Amino acid sequence: MMSLFDEERIMKSFIRSERHDADVETAKRLLEMGKLSFVEIASGTGLTIEEVEEIEAGIIISK
Repeated sequence: MMSLFDEERIMKSFIRSERHDADVETAKRLLEMGKLSFVEIASGTGLTIEEVEEIEAGIIISK
C-alpha cells in the first residue's frame, strides 16, 4: 500500500516533468523566432543553456 508521502512524491515528479516539457516547447518556439540568444531563452524558460543548445540541435530532452 502506498503512503500519502509516496503519492505526493509521484505527483510532484509528474508536475516537474510536465513543466519541463512545457519549458522545452516554449524554448522551441523562441528558437524558431530567432530573436533571442540561448542565454535569454534559458533565463526565460528556466532551462539550462546546454538544454537550449540541445533543443536547437534537434535533440529531444526527457527527464
